[in-house]
Parts: sequence; structure tokens; C-alpha cells
Amino acid sequence: MSAEAEVHVSKAELRTVVVSTVIGTTVEWYDFFLYGMAAGLVFDVLFFPSEDPLIGTLLAFGSFAVGFVARPLGGLIFGHIGDKIGRKKTLVTTMIIMGVATFLIGVVPAYGTIGILAPILLVILRLAQGIAVGGEWGGAVLMAVEYAPKGKRGLYGSLPQVGLALGLVLGTGVFALLGAVLSDEAFLSWGWRIAFIMSAVLVGVGLFIRLKVMETPAFRKLQETEAKATIPALELARDRKNRRHILLGMGSRWIEGVAFNTWAVFAIAYGTDLLELSQQTMLIAVMCAAVTMVVFIPVFGRLSDRIDRRHLYTWGSILLGVVAYPAFLLLGTGSALVISATIVVVLGIIYPMVYAPEASLFAELFPIRVRYSGISVVYQLSGIVASGMTPLILTFLLSRSNGSIGPIIGYIAVVCVISAVCTMAIRSRDLYTESVDAATMSAAASGPGRDEVQTDALGSGFGDGAAVGLERNRT
Repeated sequence: MSAEAEVHVSKAELRTVVVSTVIGTTVEWYDFFLYGMAAGLVFDVLFFPSEDPLIGTLLAFGSFAVGFVARPLGGLIFGHIGDKIGRKKTLVTTMIIMGVATFLIGVVPAYGTIGILAPILLVILRLAQGIAVGGEWGGAVLMAVEYAPKGKRGLYGSLPQVGLALGLVLGTGVFALLGAVLSDEAFLSWGWRIAFIMSAVLVGVGLFIRLKVMETPAFRKLQETEAKATIPALELARDRKNRRHILLGMGSRWIEGVAFNTWAVFAIAYGTDLLELSQQTMLIAVMCAAVTMVVFIPVFGRLSDRIDRRHLYTWGSILLGVVAYPAFLLLGTGSALVISATIVVVLGIIYPMVYAPEASLFAELFPIRVRYSGISVVYQLSGIVASGMTPLILTFLLSRSNGSIGPIIGYIAVVCVISAVCTMAIRSRDLYTESVDAATMSAAASGPGRDEVQTDALGSGFGDGAAVGLERNRT
């Protein structure tokens, strides 16, 4: 029995799902990335003033990292809700929280106006952003993956990832535009706030589309079997296979987080503060890379349906380590053309080799009853070090080495090896895990026959007939 025949997903419904996941993640990442860019450009001056510019930058990036520390909490909270009541309601909630927090960041007075209360309020709102995006990613990914047609799990799983690139394009584009039309004084005083206040409009559009989407076929099937996990986080912790998948997934994710935050966040501050390049040069370079990502993410997502996802992810991890040293040398040339080309190649072309297949790779690690919680823990918990701490770590290494890039290159190389090893270790049974576990099968025993439930469990969850055959061969 095919997945399509069982759940009757129309093409119109599928299009709505794709549009809602792309637009939803675009809005969420736009909001989240604005803070990262502002941290390197204005927050160090307005909210964390210091006689030493490097100290101010460190403090600003420290507040940037707070959002990543909050993301695992958001992943646990909304992962639990998503596994219990569904993906759709959870995603609507996370979008509202993110939109309100981002808007309020745009109106918080600076340190010179309200003193120490300014950075305190900024950090609180950053925490709210982190909690929201911590619950958003897992739900958006599952909304796409669990709707995916046969053999296109990687492609559909990569589409919400496009939202990261589009959010980055919007964020850098708005900042670059404001910087171009406003004087430096006006931009620093009030211009940057426009980008944050605009979030209210984007959130309204995202919510309008997201409310039109139905719950995923896989979760609807789980509701019919009445076999949802009581406490998903505890079920993850108690099961040895789930614990193993969490650890391997976190290790695999490390290079992805480091690579993105090196070239989309740290590079902006590195170029403007250390190399004394123009803010416009760095922002435009990152924006061009983000536009390139929009093209290559679905390309590599589709490729991951044709070849082993692990191999694609592993080669991407290795390449990100290999190109780090020559890429930093090319940044040092000071040429706008060379810098833009370098960041486009690394961030726009090589980085999607790991980011595109990541969603489907991680979704396949867990059974449906704990899947939202599982992938959220993997992505968000690893994000504390892999993503949130990266600009801080790289800035610290740079300051301790008197501007030498050697320690930075060494750090990236070590992370690349760890991620490659963890990714290849996923091989055993992780790529085609059953969507509904033994408890679900037992609960569904009074309904359709066992073979019928098993086929639909794998089909409606992932739509991959090959996975069904593989699982039957194993049993």
C-alpha cells in the first residue's frame, strides 16, 4: 500500500506545505540573524560600551551566544508539544514568540539612555528568540519530510533549509540598504532598528500561510494508533539507540554550525574590525553567498536522494575544513571581488553540501513518536557550541594569537574530522529507521493488518518504498 494512497495528499496541499515551511523558516531566521549582524556592527557600541573595541565585540557576541544556549530549552519544550499535540500548532506558537521578541529588540533604548537595564533587556529578548527558533526548526523540517513523496525525502527536507539562506539574504540586504542610504551616525542611532521593527509585517504574512496547513500525514497516523509518547524526552533518554543517535547527530552537526557562523557572522566582524574593510563589502559578500545557497541547497538535497546522504555530508565536512586556510588568506587581500567570490564559494556552494541533507539525515534517526523532540535536541543542543559559541571562540583565539589565523584554522580542522567520523558512524541502521515503533504497532493491532501498518508507517513518514523493503529484510 503506497503512502500516497493511504493519506491522500493532494498536490495543492503539498504546495501549501512547501510554501509555508519556506516562508516560515525564512521569517524565523531573518529575525534570528538580525541579532548576529547587529552584534558585530552596533550592539558592541550601543549596549556594551568599552574602552577596548575587542572587549565590546566579545560582550556583544556573548549576548549573541545566549540565543543558542536557549535553543535547547526551546527544542525540549516545543519538541514535547510537537510530539504530543502536533507540528502545526507548535509552529504557529514559535512564530508569534519570535516576531514579538524581534520587534521589541528594535525599540529597546540603548545603554546611554537607560544604563545597565539596556543590555539586560536585550539579553532577555535574545533568550526569547532562542527559545522560539529552538522549537521552529524541528517542526518545519518534519512538516516537509513527513509530507515528502516517494524518493524525495532529501529534496523536501532541504526546502525548509532554504529559509536560512533567504532569511540571511533579507537580513544582510536590509542592513546593507540601510547602511547605504543613511549616514553612519543615523544608522547607529536609529537606522538599524528599522530592520527589527519590520519583523512584525513578515510574521503576519508567515502566520497567514502557516495557518492554512494541515497536520502531517505521519502524525495523523500516530494519532489514530493512540501510541504517542507520554514524555518524549524521557523516552529518548531511556532508549540506548536513541541516545546513540543523539550523540552521533550532535557530532555530525558540529561542522555545519561552525562553518555557517564563521562565514556569515564572524567574517563580518573580522573583515570590518581587523582588516578594516568596509561594512558594505562584507555584508554584500555574505548576501551574495546567501543567494547562491538558495540555488544549491535544493540541488544537494535532491542529490542526497540519489546517493548515500552520509557520504555527501562527510565530503562536505572535509571540504569545509580544507578550504578554511586559503579562504582566510583570500580575505586578507582586501579586494572586494576576491572576498565576495571566496565567501560565495565557501558559504554558498560548499556549505550546502552539509546543510541540505542535514534535515532528512537527522529526521531518519528517530521513530515518529519522539522524532520532533529527538531532532530538536540534536540540532539545538549541539548548536550551543557549534553555532552560538563559534564567533566568541574565534574572536578569543584571534585575540590570544595577536591576530594570527593559525588557531582558527586548527579549530575548524579538528571539528571537521569529528563531524566526518560521526557522520560515517551513523551507517548501521540509522538511515531507514521505522517511523512507528513497536508500541505503535501494538496499539494499532486492532486496526489494519501488521504489514499494512508497517508499510504506511514508513511511507507516510518518509515516502520511501526502499526503506520498507530494507526493514522487512532485517526482520
